[in-house]
Amino acid sequence: MTTDLLDFRIGLGYDSHRLGDGGPLRIGGHDVPGDFHAIGHSDADVLLHAVTDALMGAIAGPDIGRLFPDDADENRDRDSSDFVKEAVRRITEAGYAINNLDAVILAQKPKMAPHIDVMRGKLAELLQTQSDRIGLKAKTGEGVDAVGRSEAIAARVVVILRRQS
Repeated sequence: MTTDLLDFRIGLGYDSHRLGDGGPLRIGGHDVPGDFHAIGHSDADVLLHAVTDALMGAIAGPDIGRLFPDDADENRDRDSSDFVKEAVRRITEAGYAINNLDAVILAQKPKMAPHIDVMRGKLAELLQTQSDRIGLKAKTGEGVDAVGRSEAIAARVVVILRRQS
């Protein structure tokens, strides 16, 4: 029996942040205007945090909290694109590339639909892939739980990596 590495890897990422008054809200590297901002140690970009964890999970790497601890001064107000860039560097070093990524932003407010295409473009650039390999959608909380009451925002991400030739 051989122990060759699989040609594909799957990673799952999730993140959530409380919301506070005053905007803008940074999601997917894009500032969404509105009356809310996410509360966190870094820029609290819930989508990029979930993307980072999905990428690192696919290569059985450390999660975002171990890579970029929230009690480290150098991570205060840090741009979350730095986290994604490091994860991309690590998956590339491990011999993998993005096959496709699918993500859901969970937010009652503000409306995400007008911003989805911009976010997909920013994700494609950060992930060094084509935007047609990225699925991105947003769902409301329908008045249920912290998301539905506009107290929090969350994101779920699944990624498939393929071994590079």
